[in-house]
Amino acid sequence: MAANLSVAAEAEAPLPDSAAATRYNWPALVFGVLLIVVIICGNLLVCLSVFTEKALKTTTNYFIVSLAVADLMLAVLVLPLFVFSEFQDGVWTLSTTICDGLMTMDVMLCTASIFNLCAISIDRFIAVLIPLNYNRKHVDLRQTMLLSATWILALAVASPVMFGINNVPGRDPGECKLENDNYVLYSSVCSFFIPCPIMLLLYCGMFRGLRRWEEARKAKLRNSIQACRKLQEAAASLPPLASLPPPLPPIIERELTDTPDEPSTFPSTDRPFHSEYKDGPVRTVSFAEIRFNPDPHRRKRAKINSRERKAMKVLPVVVGAFLFCWTPFFVLHTMRARCQDCHVPPALMSVVTWLGYVNSALNPVIYTVFNTEFRNFFKKFLHRCCS
Repeated sequence: MAANLSVAAEAEAPLPDSAAATRYNWPALVFGVLLIVVIICGNLLVCLSVFTEKALKTTTNYFIVSLAVADLMLAVLVLPLFVFSEFQDGVWTLSTTICDGLMTMDVMLCTASIFNLCAISIDRFIAVLIPLNYNRKHVDLRQTMLLSATWILALAVASPVMFGINNVPGRDPGECKLENDNYVLYSSVCSFFIPCPIMLLLYCGMFRGLRRWEEARKAKLRNSIQACRKLQEAAASLPPLASLPPPLPPIIERELTDTPDEPSTFPSTDRPFHSEYKDGPVRTVSFAEIRFNPDPHRRKRAKINSRERKAMKVLPVVVGAFLFCWTPFFVLHTMRARCQDCHVPPALMSVVTWLGYVNSALNPVIYTVFNTEFRNFFKKFLHRCCS
Protein backbone atom coordinates (compact mmCIF):
# COMPACT_ATOMS: atom_id res chain seq x y z
CA MET A 1 0.00 0.00 0.00
CA ALA A 2 1.35 3.35 -0.93
CA ALA A 3 2.04 5.84 1.72
CA ASN A 4 0.74 9.39 1.73
CA LEU A 5 2.37 10.80 -1.37
CA SER A 6 1.82 14.46 -0.55
CA VAL A 7 4.52 16.79 0.62
CA ALA A 8 4.17 18.15 4.13
CA ALA A 9 1.96 21.21 4.28
CA GLU A 10 3.90 24.39 4.57
CA ALA A 11 2.76 27.74 5.88
CA GLU A 12 4.90 29.72 3.45
CA ALA A 13 3.63 31.03 0.12
CA PRO A 14 4.18 28.85 -2.97
CA LEU A 15 7.70 28.99 -4.32
CA PRO A 16 8.35 30.37 -7.78
CA ASP A 17 8.87 27.98 -10.66
CA SER A 18 12.65 28.33 -10.60
CA ALA A 19 12.75 27.42 -6.90
CA ALA A 20 10.19 24.65 -7.29
CA ALA A 21 12.44 22.96 -9.84
CA THR A 22 15.05 22.43 -7.15
CA ARG A 23 12.57 20.33 -5.16
CA TYR A 24 12.79 17.41 -7.56
CA ASN A 25 14.00 14.34 -5.69
CA TRP A 26 16.69 12.98 -7.98
CA PRO A 27 18.00 10.33 -5.54
CA ALA A 28 14.47 8.88 -5.34
CA LEU A 29 14.32 8.70 -9.14
CA VAL A 30 17.70 6.96 -9.47
CA PHE A 31 17.03 4.54 -6.62
CA GLY A 32 13.50 3.85 -7.87
CA VAL A 33 14.65 3.01 -11.41
CA LEU A 34 17.37 0.70 -10.08
CA LEU A 35 14.87 -0.97 -7.75
CA ILE A 36 12.42 -1.59 -10.59
CA VAL A 37 15.16 -3.15 -12.75
CA VAL A 38 16.38 -5.39 -9.91
CA ILE A 39 12.85 -6.55 -9.04
CA ILE A 40 11.98 -7.37 -12.66
CA CYS A 41 15.25 -9.18 -13.42
CA GLY A 42 15.38 -11.12 -10.15
CA ASN A 43 11.79 -12.32 -10.17
CA LEU A 44 11.90 -13.15 -13.89
CA LEU A 45 14.88 -15.40 -13.13
CA VAL A 46 12.88 -17.10 -10.37
CA CYS A 47 10.00 -17.80 -12.78
CA LEU A 48 12.33 -19.01 -15.55
CA SER A 49 14.25 -21.28 -13.19
CA VAL A 50 11.12 -23.05 -11.98
CA PHE A 51 9.65 -23.52 -15.45
CA THR A 52 12.88 -24.67 -17.13
CA GLU A 53 14.69 -26.69 -14.44
CA LYS A 54 13.21 -30.11 -13.72
CA ALA A 55 14.67 -30.22 -10.20
CA LEU A 56 12.82 -27.00 -9.30
CA LYS A 57 9.40 -28.12 -10.55
CA THR A 58 7.91 -28.76 -7.12
CA THR A 59 4.64 -27.61 -5.68
CA THR A 60 6.36 -25.34 -3.17
CA ASN A 61 8.21 -23.57 -5.97
CA TYR A 62 4.95 -23.00 -7.84
CA PHE A 63 3.78 -21.02 -4.82
CA ILE A 64 7.08 -19.14 -4.95
CA VAL A 65 6.38 -18.36 -8.61
CA SER A 66 3.01 -16.91 -7.59
CA LEU A 67 4.83 -14.70 -5.08
CA ALA A 68 7.32 -13.66 -7.79
CA VAL A 69 4.45 -12.76 -10.14
CA ALA A 70 3.01 -10.46 -7.46
CA ASP A 71 6.41 -8.77 -7.11
CA LEU A 72 6.72 -8.43 -10.89
CA MET A 73 3.30 -6.82 -11.18
CA LEU A 74 4.22 -4.47 -8.35
CA ALA A 75 7.36 -3.39 -10.24
CA VAL A 76 5.45 -2.84 -13.49
CA LEU A 77 2.11 -1.39 -12.33
CA VAL A 78 2.80 0.38 -9.03
CA LEU A 79 6.42 1.39 -8.65
CA PRO A 80 6.70 3.59 -11.80
CA LEU A 81 3.88 5.87 -10.60
CA PHE A 82 5.16 5.81 -7.02
CA VAL A 83 8.68 6.75 -8.18
CA PHE A 84 7.24 9.51 -10.38
CA SER A 85 5.40 10.98 -7.40
CA GLU A 86 8.45 10.68 -5.15
CA PHE A 87 10.55 12.37 -7.82
CA GLN A 88 8.16 15.34 -7.59
CA ASP A 89 8.69 15.39 -3.82
CA GLY A 90 5.40 13.69 -3.08
CA VAL A 91 3.12 15.98 -5.09
CA TRP A 92 0.52 14.11 -7.18
CA THR A 93 0.07 15.79 -10.57
CA LEU A 94 -1.97 13.11 -12.34
CA SER A 95 -5.74 12.52 -12.21
CA THR A 96 -7.56 11.08 -9.22
CA THR A 97 -8.73 8.17 -11.40
CA ILE A 98 -5.12 7.10 -11.98
CA CYS A 99 -4.48 7.53 -8.25
CA ASP A 100 -7.39 5.21 -7.42
CA GLY A 101 -6.04 2.64 -9.87
CA LEU A 102 -2.63 2.93 -8.24
CA MET A 103 -4.12 2.45 -4.77
CA THR A 104 -6.15 -0.56 -5.96
CA MET A 105 -3.14 -2.33 -7.49
CA ASP A 106 -0.96 -1.42 -4.53
CA VAL A 107 -3.36 -2.85 -1.96
CA MET A 108 -4.07 -5.95 -4.05
CA LEU A 109 -0.44 -6.82 -4.79
CA CYS A 110 0.77 -6.22 -1.25
CA THR A 111 -2.09 -8.38 0.01
CA ALA A 112 -1.35 -11.04 -2.62
CA SER A 113 2.27 -11.18 -1.49
CA ILE A 114 1.46 -11.91 2.13
CA PHE A 115 -1.40 -14.26 1.18
CA ASN A 116 1.05 -16.19 -1.01
CA LEU A 117 3.41 -16.49 1.95
CA CYS A 118 0.50 -17.66 4.07
CA ALA A 119 -0.45 -20.20 1.37
CA ILE A 120 3.15 -21.48 1.34
CA SER A 121 3.00 -21.98 5.10
CA ILE A 122 -0.28 -23.92 4.77
CA ASP A 123 1.21 -26.04 1.97
CA ARG A 124 4.32 -26.81 4.02
CA PHE A 125 2.21 -27.59 7.10
CA ILE A 126 0.24 -30.18 5.11
CA ALA A 127 3.44 -31.63 3.62
CA VAL A 128 4.98 -32.17 7.06
CA LEU A 129 2.00 -33.28 9.13
CA ILE A 130 -0.07 -35.12 6.46
CA PRO A 131 2.67 -36.36 4.09
CA LEU A 132 0.67 -39.26 2.64
CA ASN A 133 -2.00 -36.87 1.34
CA TYR A 134 0.47 -34.42 -0.15
CA ASN A 135 1.32 -34.30 -3.85
CA ARG A 136 4.93 -33.17 -4.25
CA LYS A 137 5.30 -33.34 -8.03
CA HIS A 138 2.09 -31.92 -9.49
CA VAL A 139 -0.28 -29.20 -8.35
CA ASP A 140 -3.48 -30.95 -7.32
CA LEU A 141 -6.98 -29.53 -6.81
CA ARG A 142 -6.34 -28.49 -3.21
CA GLN A 143 -3.21 -26.57 -4.13
CA THR A 144 -4.91 -24.98 -7.15
CA MET A 145 -7.71 -23.77 -4.92
CA LEU A 146 -5.17 -22.42 -2.43
CA LEU A 147 -3.34 -20.50 -5.16
CA SER A 148 -6.57 -19.15 -6.59
CA ALA A 149 -7.84 -18.11 -3.17
CA THR A 150 -4.76 -15.95 -2.55
CA TRP A 151 -5.49 -13.79 -5.59
CA ILE A 152 -9.28 -13.76 -5.23
CA LEU A 153 -9.08 -12.67 -1.58
CA ALA A 154 -6.42 -10.06 -2.44
CA LEU A 155 -8.71 -8.62 -5.10
CA ALA A 156 -11.62 -8.64 -2.66
CA VAL A 157 -9.61 -6.65 -0.10
CA ALA A 158 -8.65 -4.05 -2.74
CA SER A 159 -12.00 -3.84 -4.53
CA PRO A 160 -13.55 -1.08 -2.33
CA VAL A 161 -11.00 1.38 -3.72
CA MET A 162 -11.97 0.35 -7.23
CA PHE A 163 -15.64 0.98 -6.40
CA GLY A 164 -15.06 4.54 -5.19
CA ILE A 165 -14.42 4.41 -1.45
CA ASN A 166 -11.58 6.91 -2.01
CA ASN A 167 -13.96 9.59 -3.34
CA VAL A 168 -14.53 11.43 -0.08
CA PRO A 169 -15.75 15.06 0.14
CA GLY A 170 -12.99 17.64 0.16
CA ARG A 171 -10.41 15.31 -1.35
CA ASP A 172 -7.11 17.01 -2.19
CA PRO A 173 -6.18 16.19 -5.83
CA GLY A 174 -2.53 16.97 -5.03
CA GLU A 175 -2.34 13.92 -2.75
CA CYS A 176 -2.54 10.24 -3.62
CA LYS A 177 -3.41 8.15 -0.61
CA LEU A 178 -6.17 6.03 0.94
CA GLU A 179 -8.66 8.66 2.07
CA ASN A 180 -11.05 6.54 4.15
CA ASP A 181 -9.55 5.85 7.58
CA ASN A 182 -11.95 2.98 8.27
CA TYR A 183 -10.86 1.29 5.06
CA VAL A 184 -7.20 1.79 6.03
CA LEU A 185 -7.86 -0.14 9.24
CA TYR A 186 -9.88 -2.82 7.41
CA SER A 187 -7.27 -3.38 4.70
CA SER A 188 -4.38 -3.43 7.18
CA VAL A 189 -6.10 -6.02 9.37
CA CYS A 190 -7.06 -8.23 6.41
CA SER A 191 -3.74 -7.88 4.60
CA PHE A 192 -1.29 -8.05 7.47
CA PHE A 193 -2.46 -8.32 11.07
CA ILE A 194 -4.56 -11.49 10.58
CA PRO A 195 -2.41 -13.49 8.09
CA CYS A 196 0.91 -12.90 9.88
CA PRO A 197 0.01 -14.58 13.21
CA ILE A 198 -1.62 -17.46 11.33
CA MET A 199 1.51 -17.90 9.23
CA LEU A 200 3.82 -17.82 12.24
CA LEU A 201 1.68 -20.34 14.15
CA LEU A 202 1.71 -22.69 11.16
CA TYR A 203 5.49 -22.49 10.91
CA CYS A 204 5.87 -23.17 14.63
CA GLY A 205 3.64 -26.25 14.35
CA MET A 206 5.46 -27.37 11.21
CA PHE A 207 8.92 -27.19 12.77
CA ARG A 208 7.70 -29.00 15.88
CA GLY A 209 6.34 -31.75 13.64
CA LEU A 210 9.64 -31.92 11.76
CA ARG A 211 11.57 -32.21 15.02
CA ARG A 212 9.31 -35.05 16.24
CA TRP A 213 9.68 -36.80 12.88
CA GLU A 214 13.46 -36.54 13.04
CA GLU A 215 13.56 -37.85 16.62
CA ALA A 216 11.33 -40.82 15.73
CA ARG A 217 13.47 -41.58 12.66
CA LYS A 218 16.71 -41.51 14.65
CA ALA A 219 15.20 -43.67 17.41
CA LYS A 220 14.12 -46.26 14.83
CA LEU A 221 17.60 -46.30 13.31
CA ARG A 222 19.21 -46.69 16.75
CA ASN A 223 16.95 -49.66 17.50
CA SER A 224 17.87 -51.24 14.17
CA ILE A 225 21.59 -50.78 14.87
CA GLN A 226 21.24 -52.34 18.32
CA ALA A 227 19.39 -55.33 16.83
CA CYS A 228 22.13 -55.84 14.23
CA ARG A 229 24.84 -55.68 16.88
CA LYS A 230 23.06 -58.28 18.98
CA LEU A 231 22.89 -60.57 15.94
CA GLN A 232 26.60 -60.04 15.33
CA GLU A 233 27.44 -60.88 18.95
CA ALA A 234 25.25 -63.98 18.83
CA ALA A 235 26.91 -65.09 15.57
CA ALA A 236 30.40 -64.56 17.02
CA SER A 237 29.65 -66.83 20.01
CA LEU A 238 28.63 -69.78 17.80
CA PRO A 239 31.20 -72.40 16.67
CA PRO A 240 32.55 -71.79 13.17
CA LEU A 241 30.59 -73.56 10.50
CA ALA A 242 31.20 -73.57 6.78
CA SER A 243 27.66 -72.49 6.05
CA LEU A 244 27.59 -69.74 8.68
CA PRO A 245 27.84 -66.28 7.09
CA PRO A 246 30.33 -63.77 8.51
CA PRO A 247 29.08 -60.96 10.77
CA LEU A 248 26.64 -58.56 9.16
CA PRO A 249 28.22 -55.35 7.86
CA PRO A 250 27.25 -52.10 9.57
CA ILE A 251 24.84 -51.17 6.84
CA ILE A 252 22.26 -49.22 8.73
CA GLU A 253 24.73 -46.73 10.15
CA ARG A 254 24.96 -45.22 6.69
CA GLU A 255 21.27 -44.35 6.89
CA LEU A 256 22.05 -41.76 9.57
CA THR A 257 23.42 -39.46 6.89
CA ASP A 258 21.77 -38.57 3.60
CA THR A 259 23.67 -40.27 0.80
CA PRO A 260 22.92 -40.18 -2.92
CA ASP A 261 21.02 -43.03 -4.44
CA GLU A 262 23.29 -45.98 -5.04
CA PRO A 263 22.86 -48.30 -7.99
CA SER A 264 21.91 -51.87 -7.34
CA THR A 265 24.95 -54.02 -6.72
CA PHE A 266 23.32 -57.43 -6.62
CA PRO A 267 25.08 -59.93 -8.87
CA SER A 268 23.60 -59.77 -12.35
CA THR A 269 21.84 -62.92 -13.55
CA ASP A 270 22.43 -61.99 -17.18
CA ARG A 271 26.23 -62.31 -16.89
CA PRO A 272 27.56 -65.63 -18.34
CA PHE A 273 29.74 -67.95 -16.29
CA HIS A 274 33.47 -67.41 -16.80
CA SER A 275 35.91 -70.20 -17.58
CA GLU A 276 37.36 -70.11 -14.07
CA TYR A 277 34.26 -71.88 -12.79
CA LYS A 278 34.65 -74.86 -15.15
CA ASP A 279 37.59 -76.58 -13.46
CA GLY A 280 37.53 -75.14 -9.95
CA PRO A 281 34.92 -75.14 -7.24
CA VAL A 282 32.08 -72.69 -7.51
CA ARG A 283 32.89 -69.66 -5.36
CA THR A 284 30.25 -68.88 -2.77
CA VAL A 285 29.11 -65.31 -2.24
CA SER A 286 29.15 -64.12 1.35
CA PHE A 287 26.82 -61.55 2.87
CA ALA A 288 29.72 -59.14 3.21
CA GLU A 289 30.14 -59.05 -0.56
CA ILE A 290 26.54 -58.04 -1.18
CA ARG A 291 25.93 -54.34 -0.69
CA PHE A 292 22.66 -53.33 0.85
CA ASN A 293 20.12 -52.07 -1.68
CA PRO A 294 17.17 -50.46 0.08
CA ASP A 295 13.68 -50.25 -1.28
CA PRO A 296 13.91 -47.69 -4.15
CA HIS A 297 10.57 -46.11 -3.23
CA ARG A 298 11.70 -45.65 0.35
CA ARG A 299 15.02 -44.08 -0.66
CA LYS A 300 13.23 -41.78 -3.14
CA ARG A 301 10.87 -40.64 -0.43
CA ALA A 302 13.80 -39.99 1.93
CA LYS A 303 15.53 -37.94 -0.74
CA ILE A 304 12.45 -35.79 -1.27
CA ASN A 305 12.16 -35.25 2.48
CA SER A 306 15.79 -34.14 2.58
CA ARG A 307 15.12 -31.60 -0.17
CA GLU A 308 12.07 -30.34 1.67
CA ARG A 309 14.09 -29.93 4.86
CA LYS A 310 16.53 -27.78 2.91
CA ALA A 311 13.62 -25.72 1.55
CA MET A 312 12.45 -25.18 5.13
CA LYS A 313 15.63 -23.21 5.77
CA VAL A 314 14.75 -20.77 2.97
CA LEU A 315 11.08 -20.08 3.71
CA PRO A 316 11.53 -18.71 7.27
CA VAL A 317 14.11 -16.28 5.90
CA VAL A 318 11.62 -15.14 3.24
CA VAL A 319 8.92 -14.66 5.88
CA GLY A 320 11.33 -12.90 8.23
CA ALA A 321 12.43 -10.50 5.49
CA PHE A 322 8.80 -9.75 4.63
CA LEU A 323 7.93 -9.00 8.26
CA PHE A 324 11.03 -6.84 8.69
CA CYS A 325 10.23 -4.79 5.58
CA TRP A 326 6.45 -4.37 5.94
CA THR A 327 5.77 -4.27 9.69
CA PRO A 328 6.95 -0.63 10.14
CA PHE A 329 4.73 0.49 7.27
CA PHE A 330 1.57 -1.20 8.50
CA VAL A 331 2.10 -0.03 12.08
CA LEU A 332 2.58 3.61 11.04
CA HIS A 333 -0.12 3.38 8.37
CA THR A 334 -2.68 2.15 10.89
CA MET A 335 -1.56 4.52 13.63
CA ARG A 336 -1.88 7.52 11.31
CA ALA A 337 -5.41 6.49 10.33
CA ARG A 338 -6.70 5.80 13.87
CA CYS A 339 -4.82 8.39 15.91
CA GLN A 340 -5.77 11.84 14.70
CA ASP A 341 -3.45 13.54 17.19
CA CYS A 342 -0.43 11.42 16.22
CA HIS A 343 1.89 13.19 13.81
CA VAL A 344 3.80 10.91 11.45
CA PRO A 345 6.40 12.89 9.46
CA PRO A 346 5.95 12.49 5.69
CA ALA A 347 9.66 11.70 5.35
CA LEU A 348 9.32 8.76 7.79
CA MET A 349 6.25 7.48 5.96
CA SER A 350 8.17 7.67 2.70
CA VAL A 351 11.10 5.71 4.16
CA VAL A 352 8.95 2.84 5.49
CA THR A 353 7.10 2.69 2.15
CA TRP A 354 10.40 2.37 0.28
CA LEU A 355 11.45 -0.33 2.76
CA GLY A 356 8.30 -2.30 1.96
CA TYR A 357 8.94 -2.12 -1.77
CA VAL A 358 12.56 -3.22 -1.28
CA ASN A 359 11.18 -6.55 -0.05
CA SER A 360 10.14 -7.41 -3.62
CA ALA A 361 13.83 -7.34 -4.61
CA LEU A 362 15.03 -9.37 -1.61
CA ASN A 363 13.30 -12.69 -2.32
CA PRO A 364 15.39 -13.64 -5.41
CA VAL A 365 18.53 -12.75 -3.43
CA ILE A 366 17.39 -14.99 -0.56
CA TYR A 367 16.77 -17.90 -2.93
CA THR A 368 20.19 -17.41 -4.49
CA VAL A 369 21.99 -17.40 -1.14
CA PHE A 370 20.10 -20.20 0.62
CA ASN A 371 18.97 -22.56 -2.16
CA THR A 372 21.62 -24.46 -4.11
CA GLU A 373 19.37 -25.33 -7.05
CA PHE A 374 18.25 -21.72 -7.58
CA ARG A 375 21.85 -20.56 -7.21
CA ASN A 376 23.10 -23.04 -9.81
CA PHE A 377 20.45 -21.95 -12.29
CA PHE A 378 21.19 -18.26 -11.76
CA LYS A 379 24.92 -18.87 -12.27
CA LYS A 380 24.29 -20.94 -15.39
CA PHE A 381 21.88 -18.39 -16.84
CA LEU A 382 24.14 -15.40 -16.16
CA HIS A 383 27.17 -17.25 -17.53
CA ARG A 384 25.21 -18.05 -20.70
CA CYS A 385 24.15 -14.42 -21.08
CA CYS A 386 27.64 -13.02 -20.52
CA SER A 387 29.47 -15.51 -22.75
